[in-house]
Amino acid sequence: MGKTGYFTHRDCWRHEMGQGHPECPARLDAIEDRLLVTGVGDALERGEVPLATLPQITRAHSVAHMEHLEALSQRLVEDEPAGGPDHAQIDPDTSMNRFTVLAARRAAGAAIAATDAVIGGQLENAFCAVRPPGHHACRDKAMGFCFYNNVAIAARHALEHHGLERVAVVDFDVHHGNGTEDILSNDPRVLMVGIFQHPFYPYSGTDHPAPNMLNVPVPAYTKGMDVRELIEACWMPRLEEFKPQMVFVSAGFDAHRDDDLGQLKLNENDYGWITSRIVDVARRHAQGRIVSMLEGGYNLDALARSVEEHLRVLADL
Repeated sequence: MGKTGYFTHRDCWRHEMGQGHPECPARLDAIEDRLLVTGVGDALERGEVPLATLPQITRAHSVAHMEHLEALSQRLVEDEPAGGPDHAQIDPDTSMNRFTVLAARRAAGAAIAATDAVIGGQLENAFCAVRPPGHHACRDKAMGFCFYNNVAIAARHALEHHGLERVAVVDFDVHHGNGTEDILSNDPRVLMVGIFQHPFYPYSGTDHPAPNMLNVPVPAYTKGMDVRELIEACWMPRLEEFKPQMVFVSAGFDAHRDDDLGQLKLNENDYGWITSRIVDVARRHAQGRIVSMLEGGYNLDALARSVEEHLRVLADL
């Protein structure tokens, strides 16, 4: 116990959505470079990443959703020799290439493998540096750069495969995790707490959320200290009351003040503080068990610094 796992796979670099897109393979390069230069990577246990299976993915998604993505992928592969398109468009901001489904299955596989290792006691906690991200992926729809909902798949795996009775999902991405809410809403075994900029994409999370959803919308330009106060006042009492047996994190770092995709004013020290509060809850109620999944974060330097701080707290460095 006490070890922090780090899960990533080269297949996650193969998915891309076109030149200039902010959700790009360079995000993972920036994280890897930072962990190498700072030495933080030396303190982490690197884990093997399998492909998520159909039964694992369909705990969170419909078979029709999987089949739709597979069909789009197959069409790209078949049309390539004849000079077909490189990408299939999902929405105005989201597209897939012929490696996207492979990368998405690896990302979900990382979530599964990390969950198994943490519940099995080989690791205390883990971080998955994967892409595509997942928290906008709904049960039946890909959107917002996301195809499979990694954190929802992992949460359901912990509940249904490992038999846990209560898990928490913590989401601090600048955008509301609408897909995670869509999948896990009204499941009494799950408490989801989130804080996000509002009004902002995907313009959700404020209209009559289910009893197991605690959404904390904040206006643009909210500063880190204000976010800390809201987390302390809103999240912490609910998490303490719920007593989760494991905590899953949608770790989006796009609320950083240097990130142009959002307008919140957090910095890497705020992410360290948020992580420390999550660790406190996990150590009191969940034997320290945390699996954190990379979501947003598009300023490469800010992303790398923030992930470093997140991992320093998880690994107690």
